[in-house]
Amino acid sequence: MQQTNAWLLPDGIEEILPAPTRHLEGLRSRLLSLFSCWGYDLVIPPFIDYLDSLLTGSGHDLALQTFTLTDQVTGKLLGVRADMTPQVARIDAHTLKSDHPNRLCYVGTILHTRGDALEKTRSPMQIGAELYGHAGQESDSEVIRLMLEMLATAGLVDVHLDLGHVGIYRALCQQAGLTCQQETQLFDVLQRKARPELAELIANLAIDGALKNILLKLPELNGGLDTLDKAQALFIDANSAARQALHDLQAIAENLTRSYPHLPISCDLAELRGYHYHTGVVFAAFVPGVGREIARGGRYDNIGAVFGRARPATGFSADLKVLSSLTLQTQSLAAPPRIFAPYQQGNGLEQAIRDLRAQGHSVLQQLPGQTGDAQTLGCSAVLEQDHANWVVKPLTILE
Repeated sequence: MQQTNAWLLPDGIEEILPAPTRHLEGLRSRLLSLFSCWGYDLVIPPFIDYLDSLLTGSGHDLALQTFTLTDQVTGKLLGVRADMTPQVARIDAHTLKSDHPNRLCYVGTILHTRGDALEKTRSPMQIGAELYGHAGQESDSEVIRLMLEMLATAGLVDVHLDLGHVGIYRALCQQAGLTCQQETQLFDVLQRKARPELAELIANLAIDGALKNILLKLPELNGGLDTLDKAQALFIDANSAARQALHDLQAIAENLTRSYPHLPISCDLAELRGYHYHTGVVFAAFVPGVGREIARGGRYDNIGAVFGRARPATGFSADLKVLSSLTLQTQSLAAPPRIFAPYQQGNGLEQAIRDLRAQGHSVLQQLPGQTGDAQTLGCSAVLEQDHANWVVKPLTILE
């Protein structure tokens, strides 16, 4: 039976009309050119993949967001990609197999089973960059700077950067000797910032008093860059892994401050964004008027292990459609200039049209019996015959 309203789209699935599409495509081209200038090579992962590959290292949340289907050829379970990062990690680890650092970028539509609470779309256009094969804080700094340049190229202003480091929490939990259940409970309480529950939970842990004090004060370690100085003083009794993670985070913050002296940077050591996926520094970019991050990323070492090669990795991603919509009102949506050509056969018209198009001009040729003249169709000039030649004339000089 035919659907009554065949024009309806599924919830969270949208179409983009010509004017915003021109803006989005122009932005896509500029951002990929930016990535290329930084030495990042474009790759195109497949839209569907084996489910196990898609969910590598991503945890339960991505599994819930992934559409699944059965391959009619092999009978195996496939998934429609909900995040391209695991696929790019496979390209680095299994396909390229290089020992030197790889810089890869990507852009493409992904599909989610559920829309975000704020961004209702279920079909984001993910754009991002990943750096594989280097474990130092220098590569973290590089990808954060590239993310900031991406946002600047998109035309976004008043960007605010938020920094954290999940390695600090991991190291403190290891020092405390927490069980998996205790670590999960502590993680949940910290994310809800439920301080009375946190105090009760920590009081019942059989750990050193100095370490209890550090864990208890983690939610207070948020704010400007002076937060890291406060943490340095507090972490005197923390293990070397926690102190090294804090040192790396401070080095990254100082590096960014030198490059972007006017960039607002905040730090939150209890913000464990992507805890089950990331292994080191995590970061997110915000702009006024948007209730969630517009780009985010972090370090996720060893994701390639399941593909045969454990490689250090760090990167970021964003939704290109969100970036485009945020700058749509500040950019011209006018169609490119078009030349209206008549419908004729012979007299060199076809060759004249081909020559104009080869030069990069947009030429719209009239169809027999069509409605709409050159002006109605958005053309600013017409192609007319002047003796033996075809010439382009602006519409304004026509009588």
